[in-house]
Amino acid sequence: MKVTVVGAGAVGASCAEYIAIKNFASEVVILDIKEGFAEGKAMDLMQTASLLKFDTQITGSTSDYSKTAGSDIAVITSGIPRKPGMTREELIGINAGIVKDVSSNIIKHSPNAIIIVVSNPMDTMTYLVHKTTGLPKNKIIGMGGALDSARFKYRLAEALEAPISDIDGMVIGGHSDKGMVPLTRLATRNSVKASEFLSEERLEQVAADTRVGGATLTGLLGTSAWYAPGAAVSSMVQAIACDQKKMFPCSALLDGEYDLSDLCIGVPVILGKDGLEKIITIELDDAEKAKMQESAAGVKKTNGLLAL
Repeated sequence: MKVTVVGAGAVGASCAEYIAIKNFASEVVILDIKEGFAEGKAMDLMQTASLLKFDTQITGSTSDYSKTAGSDIAVITSGIPRKPGMTREELIGINAGIVKDVSSNIIKHSPNAIIIVVSNPMDTMTYLVHKTTGLPKNKIIGMGGALDSARFKYRLAEALEAPISDIDGMVIGGHSDKGMVPLTRLATRNSVKASEFLSEERLEQVAADTRVGGATLTGLLGTSAWYAPGAAVSSMVQAIACDQKKMFPCSALLDGEYDLSDLCIGVPVILGKDGLEKIITIELDDAEKAKMQESAAGVKKTNGLLAL
């Protein structure tokens, strides 16, 4: 199993690290345009292998996509990260060109690869890859919902004063501060609804904190977060590589599901050896449906900025 990570910045390096540590891939290739940067990250990570007991081979490459040939899975993290005060949508002008170039080079050398898109604005970048590559829809997946759900569970555990292993919850909708739809109604602690423990007001505060989770970290760190995004991607890659049939909320191209079409947005899906193997339709209440439609309108507005 060969995995390519394009972009050797903090998010890309974290992706490569977590994938290697889990020891399910034979090779991870990190690629970046900055001379020697990917090679240095790969060397640094390989020097942890004997200490962390993994056998995954990590190699780096400066813009040489031939090194990525034969990849089973490719992760696109490249692009400029958010700075404090920026929205994900403000990144579209620069990142669209980068993602389009990266995806075409990946397919040129690995025509059968499954692509996971991380670059922001993530739903629109995922849509761009669909529209410009012609790959089957099961082979292009956006990462956002897996990360947003992890942040939701963190906030739920905080509110419940519970271990996070007790918590289950999901965020659907667009990967943006206004577009996320945390499903507080369905959130649970060991199968007991969170609403049994928390007031409606406290649950709404959890949802609000979840929506601005990325912006909160950007304000604290001065740039986009990387540990949780890297962990989210590595879990998705492992589910595909190991055919785990796990359910994640991911950005998927919809064709009538949730009464939405011709856009990529976060919905629960099953990930396995064929990539996005199934979209799961869950019954939303009227308020959740309205929020999902509002989120979709925001994503389509951002998609309209693309030069397709």
